[in-house]
Amino acid sequence: MKTLSLADFSTNAPGPAAAPGLGQRLADARRVLHRVNPALSTAGWLNVGLAALALALLPLDHRHVTGVLVWVKPLKFSLSIVAYTWTLAWLLADLPAPAQRAVRRLSGGVALSMVVEQAVIFIQAGRGITSHYNVSSPLNGVLFGLMGVFIVVNTAMTGWALYLAWRYRPHGPAGYVWGLRLGLLVFLVGSALGGFMIHNQQHTIGAPDGGPGLPGLGWSTAAGDLRIAHFLGMHALQALPLLGWALSRQVPHRAAVLTWVGAALYAAAVGGLLLQALAGRPLL
Repeated sequence: MKTLSLADFSTNAPGPAAAPGLGQRLADARRVLHRVNPALSTAGWLNVGLAALALALLPLDHRHVTGVLVWVKPLKFSLSIVAYTWTLAWLLADLPAPAQRAVRRLSGGVALSMVVEQAVIFIQAGRGITSHYNVSSPLNGVLFGLMGVFIVVNTAMTGWALYLAWRYRPHGPAGYVWGLRLGLLVFLVGSALGGFMIHNQQHTIGAPDGGPGLPGLGWSTAAGDLRIAHFLGMHALQALPLLGWALSRQVPHRAAVLTWVGAALYAAAVGGLLLQALAGRPLL
């Protein structure tokens, strides 16, 4: 089975003189991605459509939830899920054949979890109320509880992916391999921060949710905000494999060690942002 590789997108990658352009490479990557992981590919495309829907509704619906337009949150979650599902599919495609049966199973679990979470977010946005931490009625409590169940399922599936990545060596140079493994590990830490927010029943520390926030992001500018560390931790899934890949191209003999150093600094940044939020201090 053909696997995906970041090298396929390098303009310096070896190939025939008439190599396809970037647009053709992207189109080829989309087709390969869907072939090797149809569940995560489809979940990503579904959220592309949901992002377009939320974007179209933004100028038409002027209701606010926790201080922002009601369709901002569905838009942000859709884009985040696209990045998550497609990145995870890409990375898991680099695992060897013995791991691929498990990959198909866990990918189905992740895809289902993301679909359920987005369904609840869009339903509640349509009703003009918040989806997270909302237990103001039996229906809202059931919907939020359903999200919680599938957040746990998604975290378990990602933990399974981490196990597979450490048991079976992914294809690629050492820096990329360690970036993939450590990216999954830090991602799981970021996911755990989401669970902490659920336990806390809000994401702001030192003030209620819905206060003044950074434009577009909504992160509190008046108190601590757990979403910042959560965001950085979750995007280790993209940042650390890319770091490992880049280091493997530039300094191949030291790439593995430098990827570990980069991952440690990245994790320290996540920890620092968490401590800052717990102290009730805003990012800016």
